[in-house]
Amino acid sequence: MSERAERRTGPRAVRGDKLDQPQEKRARVLPRISFSQEDFGVLSEKFARLMGTAGFLIGMTVFVAAWILWNVLAPPSLVFDEFPFIFLTLMLSLQASYAAPLILLAQNRQADRDRVALEQDRARDERNLADTEFLTREVASLRLALREQATRDFVRSELRQLLEELEERAIVRRADDDPRDGRH
Repeated sequence: MSERAERRTGPRAVRGDKLDQPQEKRARVLPRISFSQEDFGVLSEKFARLMGTAGFLIGMTVFVAAWILWNVLAPPSLVFDEFPFIFLTLMLSLQASYAAPLILLAQNRQADRDRVALEQDRARDERNLADTEFLTREVASLRLALREQATRDFVRSELRQLLEELEERAIVRRADDDPRDGRH
């Protein structure tokens, strides 16, 4: 049997050497730590907020300065990272390699929140526009209806005119009925 055929019949053949067969579950050595996407997103936002503060920048500056001063000024037996500071560079690179994706995740979550807020604002603006258009049509229909009906000022002016006409007639009638006139 060839070595290749032997591999297919060996221990891997039991687990499923073919892509169309699922592999058996393996026992886990480490406990599985699971975060929900929301929990991980909240954690990344907290981390991004922390890294964006002046306190973090000052703290990192103090840490790096203390590291360098310790490794330059300490006795040779206490120095743990000599001049090129390779271990410090490794730590800062590791911190940056974790910080960048966490910050991007936080930015993506913020962009999603902004998009949802924008959609809600747009929907509210559309409702306000529809309400405004409705009220505009209502005011226009009321104006048209009021032009066809007598307004209070119109009725008052008509009544004043009628009153003036009646007063003029009364004056004329009194003048006609006056005995001093000599007609009757």
